[in-house]
Formats: sequence, C-alpha cells, structure tokens
Amino acid sequence: MTVRTYESDMQHQWYVGELHGLPTHGRRVSFTVTFRASQDDAWKWSNEQFSTSDGHIIYQTPDLPSENLGHYVDGLPTYLDIQKQSSDTPGTLVWSVDSPVQAASGTTSGHSRNKLGLPTDFSRWFALVRLWSPWLAPRQGKGEFRVDKEAILATFERNDGTHLAILAVSGVDDVLTTLHHDGSGNVVIDSRNDAEQDGVARLVAAVANDLESAVAAVIYYARRIVLKYEASSGELAAELKALHDGVKPEWLENWFDGLAYCTWNGLGQDLTERKIFDALDSLKRNDINITSLIIDDNWQSLNNGGDQQFSKGWMEFEATKTGFPRGLQATVRDIRAKYRNIKHVAVWHALLGYWGGIAPEGKIAQEYKTTWVKRKNGVSGGKMLVVAQEDNARLYNDFYQFLNSAGVDSVKTDAQFFLDELYDPKDRRSLTRTYQDVWSINQLRYFSGKAISCMSQTPQIMFHSQLPPNKPRILLRNSDDFFPDVPASHPWHIFCNAHNAIFTQHLNILPDWDMFQTGHSYGLYHAAARCVSGGPIYITDKPGHHDVGLIRQMTGNTPRGDSVIFRPHTVGKTTAVYNSYDDPVLLKVSTYVGMARTGVSVLGIFNCTQNVLSELISLNQFPGAEEGAYVVRSHTTGQLTNPSTADSQASFIHLELPVQGWEILSAFPVRTFELGRKHPGKGLTTISVANLGLLGKMTGAAAIVNYSSYIERSSGRLRIWTSLKALGTYGIYISDLPKRSLEDDFMALIFGRPIPLDCISINDICAEILEIDTERAWKETGANAGWSNEVAVEVVIR
Repeated sequence: MTVRTYESDMQHQWYVGELHGLPTHGRRVSFTVTFRASQDDAWKWSNEQFSTSDGHIIYQTPDLPSENLGHYVDGLPTYLDIQKQSSDTPGTLVWSVDSPVQAASGTTSGHSRNKLGLPTDFSRWFALVRLWSPWLAPRQGKGEFRVDKEAILATFERNDGTHLAILAVSGVDDVLTTLHHDGSGNVVIDSRNDAEQDGVARLVAAVANDLESAVAAVIYYARRIVLKYEASSGELAAELKALHDGVKPEWLENWFDGLAYCTWNGLGQDLTERKIFDALDSLKRNDINITSLIIDDNWQSLNNGGDQQFSKGWMEFEATKTGFPRGLQATVRDIRAKYRNIKHVAVWHALLGYWGGIAPEGKIAQEYKTTWVKRKNGVSGGKMLVVAQEDNARLYNDFYQFLNSAGVDSVKTDAQFFLDELYDPKDRRSLTRTYQDVWSINQLRYFSGKAISCMSQTPQIMFHSQLPPNKPRILLRNSDDFFPDVPASHPWHIFCNAHNAIFTQHLNILPDWDMFQTGHSYGLYHAAARCVSGGPIYITDKPGHHDVGLIRQMTGNTPRGDSVIFRPHTVGKTTAVYNSYDDPVLLKVSTYVGMARTGVSVLGIFNCTQNVLSELISLNQFPGAEEGAYVVRSHTTGQLTNPSTADSQASFIHLELPVQGWEILSAFPVRTFELGRKHPGKGLTTISVANLGLLGKMTGAAAIVNYSSYIERSSGRLRIWTSLKALGTYGIYISDLPKRSLEDDFMALIFGRPIPLDCISINDICAEILEIDTERAWKETGANAGWSNEVAVEVVIR
C-alpha cells in the first residue's frame, strides 16, 4: 500500500537484505547506503547526496552487562549513598542514589550542586527539562550530555544496546532535585532544601534492554519512596481513601469521554455570560453536541480592573457583576436548561485564587487569615497576598461548596506552579504540600475527581500529588498552551506532548493535550493528535468558526443522543524518544485499543518539519502487533493493506507527508476461519476477517466496546458480534468479499433485528470491506428506543 496526502508521480523502490552472523557482545555498527538510478550511472553515497548521517545497527545481548552502576556511570563520588534495589519491572536493574544537601537558613534555602558522574559508552541522550516552572519539554542530543535547562529525567542509549535512565525525585522532606551538567558531560545533581535540617537529594537509576522498561523501573521505585514518605501522613491518606471509595466510576467516564468546549481562546479574556450563550448557540446551530463546558479565566470578581493579570487579586466567590450580573448560579442554571446535551459545567480558577493572589480589600481577605509571600523574580515576581496555611482548608471547602451550590460540577485549577515560585523557605514549607492536599481532598469531595490540573508540571506537585495511586485519576495538562496565532508552535506542541507522555503515562493522571480550534489552519493536525493522545478532546472555536466535518471525525452519537469521543485505551506517546525536533524524520505517536495482542495498534504520524518527508513504515513499528497477521488502514485515504505479519518483507507502507501533514494508521488483527463443515458438498472455504470499528473516525477502532467472532457449531456459519460506542458506518474486512453476494451470503442484525439490505454496502475504495450504516439501520428497524448507550451489531456469513 502507498499512503499519500497529496498527488505525486514519484516511483519508490526498497531493498531488503539479511546480515548474517551475530557479535558475541552487544555493540553498535555504523553503515551507509550506495545507490544508482540505472546501470549506466555511477554509484553514489546516500549520506553525501542527502546530507544524512550514517545509519546504525545495535546488536543486543539478552543479559545486562553488569550489575554495578559504576559500569554505566564513571567517576561516582564516594559521598553518594548508592544502593542496589529490587525492581518492579522485569529485566531491569535499579539503584537508589542519595546525595547530601544542606539545611535552609533564615530566608535562604539550602542548595547543593554535586556531581553524579559521566555516563559511559552512549551515543544519544534524551531528557525532560523544566521549560519553566509550570511545564516540561523534551531535549535530545548526541555525544556529550548538555541540557540547556534543569531536567527531571535523563536517559542514555548505550552502544551495547542497553538504556540507562536517571530520575530526580522531589517532594520528599521539602527537597527539590533536578539534573544538569558541568560542561564536561558529567551529570550534576542540583538540589534545593527548604527544611531547617540537612536533607537528602534522591535519584533513582535503572538499566534495561529497552527504554520503556528503564523509565518504568525508575518511576515505580520513585513511587515506593513517595508512598513510604506519605505513609507518615495517616490522616490525609485515610481521608483520600474514603473519598476515593465514594467516587462513582461512570461519572469519570462521562467526564473523560465527551466532547468539551472551553471559552479561553474562542471567547477571549473579556468574558461575559452573553458571549458564552452566543458560543453555545453557534454550536447548537451547527449540531455540535458538547457534553462539557469549561468557563475559563475572567469570570471571577477581581480588583484592579484595567491592570495586567498578575496584578489582579481575587475579591469574592461570586462571579463578576460586569460580565455575570445575575450571578454564577443563574448562568449555570440557564446553560443546563437551554442546552440539555451539556452534562458538566466547569469553572477556571488559580490555585492561590488568581494570578495576583487575593485582593487585600476583598471579602475573602476579610473572612480568611492571609499572609504576604514573596515570589521569585521573573514573570510572576514581587509580593502577593494568599490565604495562610491555617485557613486554606476552610477556604477550599467553602469555595467548592459555593460552586457546587451554583450548579458547577467540575474545575480547572490553574497556576499551580506558583507554589514553586515562592521564595522564602518558610512559605514553601508551610504552603506547598498543604495547598496540594486541600485541593485534592475538596475536588474529590465536591466534584468526584472531575478536575483539570493545569500549570502543575513542577517536581514537588508531580511526585507528591500525581504519582501516588491513592485517588482517582484526574486530567493533567501535559504541555504548554495551544497558541492559535503562533504558527511555529503547532508542530512543537504535538512533539512536546508526545515526548512528555514518556514520563506522564506513569502518573496517576490522564494527560490532557489542551484545547484547539477546529476552524484553524492546523485544526486537522491538532485533531489527529488529540484523537491518538488517549486523553480528553475539547475545542475552543470562535462562534461561527467550526469545521463540522472535522468534529464528525472525532465524535459520534449514541442511540440515546449523547456525543462521545473515541479515546484509545493507552496514552499516546512517541515511539522514538532520541529523535530530536530538528531531525528530518516523521514523529510517530503510538497508542492502543483493547487487550495486548488482540487489540488494535494505532500510529498517529506527523510531519513536524518544514520539508516534505517520506518514510517506509513497517508493521513492527506498531506496538503490540509483533505477532500474528494484521491489515493496516489509512484514515485519510481509506486504503487497506493485504494481511501481513511483522516479519514479512512485504509489510512496508510508503508514507509521504507534506509540511503540516499527518496520518493515522491502524493495524487490525486478522482472524482466519474455515466455513462449510456442515456442507460437505460445497467443501471448506478459508476466510479471514478483521473488525475495523467505525469508518470515517480518526480512531474508529476505539468505538469497539466488545467483539467476538466464531463458527457456529449448528450451522457452520461465521458469526461476528460487536458492541459499538456510537452509531456510524461500521466496517469489517472480509478477505473473499468480492466473490460473495450480499443478498445470499450475509445476514446482519442491529439490536437483534434484521438490517435492511439497503443499509449494507461494499466500500468504494477497498472491495474487501463490508460497510453497515448503523445509524440508518437503527432508524429504519426501530430497534432500541434509547434504552442503551451502545450499539449491538451482528453479522452472519454463510
């Protein structure tokens, strides 16, 4: 199959060969390719013609070369406490590394900068750095380790095929730890201690034959460290457990799985209830059924009307009378009454109140004990008034009780990084953990976990609040914002999220890749990324600026009339962490639907460069598709490959993407049956089938809830039963479909009722795909009067 997103007359050929022999030890071998266009042409070196570097083959041995950390990191100082630990990840070695850090003194935190050592025998490195206080971002390099910012995670691809991962652990004993370098390639441990006694900076190191296992090993052991530390807070743990046990899972499913609308980019900062109603009317006129509404920044009552955000303070719980003269409760009540499809209404607020904290002259400052805090120099520098430790629990209880009474059932809590912007160690000790804890408790108590944690990718928050599995998963903003007016930001946004997920996939959260606009020039690009992210989808369209066709590719309607998205079961993440943003390769984001080896492997593929890129995609690049036969389908073209296996030389797909190009490829497992056992005169017929889910949806495989296929003993017929999340065009690959008669060889049912023949057809692009219009069939048969939120379809092949 050749998959393209634009016309091209170029002919493509590829060569496949075998390398015989295997080195006795793991090693890395360089190679290049020579080519010529015809026999009369001279041979040319590809690396010279196309300015590419040599290729590399890494031969791996099954056993790890050493159990000594010193084999992987040279020059380990004697003052480090290094202990080999048991690992929760098979095939990995794990070490804890403790480094001393001095105590805080007065208004100055304690700091240390200690060398870890020099990673040995590696070719490439990857790191997740603190882009600035609230956000993480990826960095890559070759040769010497040189990150431009503080890192929390660093990994190294070694020449023997192993991977070394080093994780800096924070949020324990008031110590913040990151990784840096000394200019000579050594990894350096940077630590800040806010406690009044000497502390310990903690690292975890792991080695494995694959990067995913090494990263999992360091994070799982870090979880052990954090949980052991958290166990000393028995009261908090008990309250969280009680709240966790009281959360109803179906509420979280609705929150995660419906299309949401956010007011931020679409309606701007001068927010009013009139603008919200105009936006919702526009969505309704275009038959766009959102299930969640996020009322973003600038609904609150604030002081300093015309000043910048960072100088404005929060006055009172009630909404601003300028934009919401009838009050928040009246606005939310009318939203729910007029737009019945909206099940959830969330409001935005900053963790410490607003960007400028608490207004000294406001009701909140009068009713709760406050304290002035100093912030670091920079974007948020200067003094700020906040509610003190003694009263922040009462503040959150009262505030969320007010929101709950107003009909609000979810929150987006932003600017959480302000906890890391505090300068004085006393403020950091008293406020950092307490604000996290009171927020966690109250969002569970009043909103049952329906919360978005935003600008909170700071080490103390990630390790203290997001790593422990002691509460339901919440949504976590996974990268910096969507910036509609900055063209260069859009490919980087996708690249950044895909790489951040290497770490955040292991947190007790669901990564949220942020809102986007469907009518934007990058709307399709962002939509494809959100669909493969495994997280929520919410749009921020300006009223009247909607791409309805695009929204239809992301969503579907259930028989009850609910709108759902098709969210894969695993978090979308990059398949090649060591490829940098500037490398001329396609970004591949993998995710999965269903159970391992029986589900559907999905690759979202994006051109993040400013040049046309062409690649061969093999089946073994689809995680989970290493064994068995699969057919691969392109979303944009509808083309389907023949069944193949990962070790087949014919399993390559040529993909060519222009600038801003994208594609979603899905690998569907194929099952093979023999028909005709009950009809000896006809003989046996071999037939292969694959369940394709809903066609026309970017991740239509995620519409499959349950699926079974089997030969019926009594009749010898093949029965294929599927439960789908939504109505739409259901597709099944049938290997011998062109030889069959729709009238004679098939029977299809929806909710147990026969489907009219005019609802069944053969796909225009691929003659091996049977299509069933379940929406039309549902209406024509009168099956299901809205009592089910799933669609039951059965196909019988004679």
